[in-house]
Amino acid sequence: MSVTPQIGSEVPGSLTAGSMPAPVVDEASRAHVKQDRFGGFIRYMRRNVPLPIGLAMLLSLILFSVIGSLLVDLERARPLSVMAIQPPSWELPFGSDRQGRDLLAVMIAGTPLTLRIGLIAGLIGVTVGTILGFIAGYYGGPTDTVVRGMVDVGLTIPGLVVLIILAVTIREGISVNQMALVVACLAWLYPTRVIRAQVLTMRERSWVQVAKLSGLSGMDVIVKEMVPNLFPYLAAALVNAVSAAVLASIGLEALGLGPIESPTLGMTVYWVQFNAAIINGWWWWWTAPIVILFILFVGLFLVSLGLDEIANPRLRRSV
Repeated sequence: MSVTPQIGSEVPGSLTAGSMPAPVVDEASRAHVKQDRFGGFIRYMRRNVPLPIGLAMLLSLILFSVIGSLLVDLERARPLSVMAIQPPSWELPFGSDRQGRDLLAVMIAGTPLTLRIGLIAGLIGVTVGTILGFIAGYYGGPTDTVVRGMVDVGLTIPGLVVLIILAVTIREGISVNQMALVVACLAWLYPTRVIRAQVLTMRERSWVQVAKLSGLSGMDVIVKEMVPNLFPYLAAALVNAVSAAVLASIGLEALGLGPIESPTLGMTVYWVQFNAAIINGWWWWWTAPIVILFILFVGLFLVSLGLDEIANPRLRRSV
């Protein structure tokens, strides 16, 4: 004789939605996964030595500026703040220049200004280069022809000459942000070329074709599928763009076309050569900016070298 359960009654031993047992969270396994990821990250950093060394060098410059601004009066970076042409001493660790500025305060104030020029110009250049490179490489046709023509012509023109002309046309005193915009005028050319080349090869891959067949629009394919895969490469391109922008700004500033009133590293180099510090034997005047620029460029180079292993499939190795 069969028993049919009535509506609203419960069958002994059955589980209702409200009585379903909660999933048991294995905290030990979750902690093990986190520990394994952290261990993999440490192993990767140990193998990819240039990346942590470069990050440490850049971090040292940031800490130098941040901590130094808390301990040193930045008003001493103004002219006539201290006695002129003083060698390094306990009171003036970096010495002073001919304008009567404490070179330690000048370095602390000038390092973030130089980094700001590089970051602004590099971000603008990579952003514009990414947009143009993806549009030209993915859609092709007349758009690709126009973008490729502009890039080819722009790269054949001496960049320093164009930047000098742009800087000279600004009749009033140029500011740090204006200096960054001047450098950014040509910072997009090389990123556009290399990103377009990457997109041309990527758009023929099977997963991009599957995304197209699934009904995604061209912009959705670019934003949702292609950009995430190129993100490590874009990060490496940004580091290279920042390095190139800093170098270009220092070249302009060394010619006296930079922000005269701002104590950037490039303007410090300009005042060194303007006052013939090397000939006069004022070695402390040019030593400080050269050392900081050396740390900056070597740090950016090592970070770019470390990111290249992530961005370049030929160099990528499993952890």
